[in-house]
Order: sequence, then C-alpha cells, then structure tokens
Amino acid sequence: MANSNKTRRILLVSTDKAFVQDTRTAFASSDAIELVVVEKNVSELRGEIQDAECGAVIIDMDASRIDEIESLQRVTRRLEGKAPVVVVTQEFNAAAVRILVQLQVADFLVKPVTTADLVRSCIRALQGASREDNRECQIYTFMPAAGGVGTTTLALQTAFQLHTSATRAASTCVVDLNFQQGACAEYLDLEPRFDITEIENNPERLDRQLLDVMLAKHSSGLCVLAAPTHPSEMRSFNTDVVVRVLDLVSAYFDNVIIDMPRTWFPWTQTVLLGSNKLYIVAEMTVPCLRHTQRLIQAVYETAGKEVKPNVIVNRFEQKKFDSGIKAADVEAILGDHFVGGISNNYRLVREAVDRGVPLQEIDPDANVIADLKRIILPEEAAAIARKPKSLFGRGMGLLRKAG
Repeated sequence: MANSNKTRRILLVSTDKAFVQDTRTAFASSDAIELVVVEKNVSELRGEIQDAECGAVIIDMDASRIDEIESLQRVTRRLEGKAPVVVVTQEFNAAAVRILVQLQVADFLVKPVTTADLVRSCIRALQGASREDNRECQIYTFMPAAGGVGTTTLALQTAFQLHTSATRAASTCVVDLNFQQGACAEYLDLEPRFDITEIENNPERLDRQLLDVMLAKHSSGLCVLAAPTHPSEMRSFNTDVVVRVLDLVSAYFDNVIIDMPRTWFPWTQTVLLGSNKLYIVAEMTVPCLRHTQRLIQAVYETAGKEVKPNVIVNRFEQKKFDSGIKAADVEAILGDHFVGGISNNYRLVREAVDRGVPLQEIDPDANVIADLKRIILPEEAAAIARKPKSLFGRGMGLLRKAG
C-alpha cells in the first residue's frame, strides 16, 4: 500500500498562488492522488523534489528565462527518469519547445490551463511512469538523402520489426510527416485519417480520444498516423502542431517511427533533437553519397553534436570487379556514419507495395529483412545467426549431399 501511495504523489512547484489554488481544487476530490506543494521558483529548489519521493512533478515556470531552463535541466538530471515532469509555462515559442523536447518532459501546458487538461496530463504522466518495464518511448527518425531511395519502405519495415521483436516487442506507431507526398498508409493499404486542419489553429485540442480517431490501424496492431496527401499544396505547419503530435504519440506508444520529408521545415530541428536514433537513407550513387555528406553536416550544424546521423545505404551491392561505387568507397566516404547496407531486392519490395502488405508476409527470410534487423536489432540478429540449424534442416542437407 505504501508503494501505491508513493507512485500517486504529485509535487507542484509554483509561486503563482491562483494556479496553486486551482491545482489544489482540481485534485481535492481524488483519493488516488496526493498533491504536495512547494511554493518556490524552480531556480530556488534545493532537493525538495527528491525528498518528496513523488510519482510525478508539475513545474510552473517561465520557459523564456535562461536561469529557469538551467534549473529545470538540473531537476531532470537529478530525477534520472524516476518521475515524469509536466511543465506549465506562459511562454510557447519554437526555442522553448525545442528545449522541452530535448529534456524529454512528459508534457507541457500553456497558461491559462484548464483543470481538466492538467489532471489529464498528470494522470497520463503517472500511467507512463508505472509501465512494468519503465521504458521511455524510443523514437526512430528516417530521413531521405534523395528522392526514391526507399525511406518509407525501410521506416515501415523497422516498425514491423520493433512491433514483433522477440526482445523489444511493444506498442508501435508510424508517424508520416511528409504531409505533401507521404505514402506510409498507402504502402499498407490503409486509409490516412489524420486531419491536420482540426488542430492546426489549436494544437492543444489533440488529446488521446482525438488521436485514436485519427490513427489508422493495421491488422498486426501497428498504428499509422498519416494525413491525406495534397500534391499540389506546399504547406508548412507551425512547430507547435508537430511537437504536440509527437508529444502525444510518444506518451502512448513504446516505439515511434517517423518518416520525414526530404524538404526541411522550421520544425525539422525539433524532430531531430527529440529522436533517439536518426537514420539517413541513401543509395550507391556518387551524387547521392555526396549529398549525404552535406546532409550529415547540416544535421550537425542544426541540431549540434547531440544527434548523430546514421546512414543506411539501400539497394546495396558488394561490387568487387565492376566499375562504379564499391562497398569500400561507401565506407571511405561516410566513415563511422555508415551503419549498414540493405540488399537490392526490388522484386520483393515492389510486390509488397503493390499488395499493401509488409515484406515478411511475402518472404520472412528475405535478405532485406535480415539486413535491416542487423542494423535495428543487432543483438537479436546475432542470436538468430548463432542459433544451430534444426535436425530436420541438417538431415535434408545430408540427403542432398548423399544424392
């Protein structure tokens, strides 16, 4: 019983007396949640959060002040992920959003905050903190180095591998951020249901209930958030729209796979900073590899050294004697950014796309699947490689030799 009380204690840090009173009122009728209030500025904290042994923290702060941001960084470091943090602020600009995403806060709300939104956010944070394996969402972002390199195929296949993994199987969602020409839903024969116009002017309107309505769901259990495409419209959405989408999706799924457009938008940097893994998809041509080098540099210049671009070369061929780009050339050009190549299996990929099914439904032992698993799930791929062949397989091999 003591442990239950511990995980349901919420600590509020605020000097706003009206907000403190509203928050007390919001949780007063709840027997499951105990609210503890520290009436201090976040920069004045000296260990009160750790002493409270809380299940979640609400920090009321000014996200435009550098000193308060630095104090929030210290708080999140000391918590070490043991309690989710919900930030309430009056400031909501691109710079503040990037920092909050980078700090991986559970949620952030903008004043004036309704009590319903605050309670919902805190309950969601508590539920996320009490997952059995206590894992935070892992975000895998795929970015094309050129058009037609197979980014969507690799992003979707990664999603299926994570979703059905023997070691990391968990809830998985694909987010198609290519609003103009995205094809994630079509590749799986699903209807794109994400209506951005409903939240474009009011991102806070997107909640779990609306998200469920907008998700397309594959028979495997994989979810896809994709908008109907409009090839004739070149639209750019505010950073807060994209951040709200990814913040909500990452709160409810263990794995999030993002299919990025080739064009950079004001929100691209925010997505890169919020990603656990960034994969640039390239192909074995001189122009593409050169552009990949420039793209790697652009990522470093935009997002800093905290984001390392990993390059996957699609339709990879081990050429030894033919003229043209060879495997050694790719490694020399990309250095340690090159994490692996995917075999050229155009017939399999084309059939899967035409039928709207994942690759493994056609051929679970395909080289494309094995190659990608070595990159995304190296431990699992190594275990499969070490696994001895069955007696049946060995017997058939002996029979073939005898014949």
